Amino acid sequence: MSLDPKDLSPLFTHVDVTSNPTPMQQSLQSNETNTLLKRMIELQERQALLLEELLQQQVHTQKQRSAELNAWRKAHPELAEKCRLAAEALSKVHADFLGTLASEVDDTAEDMIDSEYLLSEFVDRFGPRIAHLNGVLQMLAQLGAPAQAMKTNS
Repeated sequence: MSLDPKDLSPLFTHVDVTSNPTPMQQSLQSNETNTLLKRMIELQERQALLLEELLQQQVHTQKQRSAELNAWRKAHPELAEKCRLAAEALSKVHADFLGTLASEVDDTAEDMIDSEYLLSEFVDRFGPRIAHLNGVLQMLAQLGAPAQAMKTNS
């Protein structure tokens, strides 16, 4: 069963692949290229403006958060000191807990690879505690940090 080339003609379009385009074609291609390049520049400039606005918003939010923390520390200096001391103590607990976690992984890694149950048990045992401990430690560290340290981090 052979197909007549006339039956296939609507499926294909003519594409000029000659290496020497006519001056008219060159002019059209040049205009189209220039238009596309101008549009790309416009879009890049818009993107740069949006990124700048986003950055300004983030800086504003960070400055506001820092000011609120500093105001809280000034209003509660003794509590801020207690938070600092608690963060230092909890940091030691955190390090010990991470050591226990690392030892557990070292001892049972091969078994956890082979057993979905052991892996799930490990995650259930250590996951929530380490997540909550990290959150509490971060909060205490932020509340107990000296005002000067917060300004240098901003």
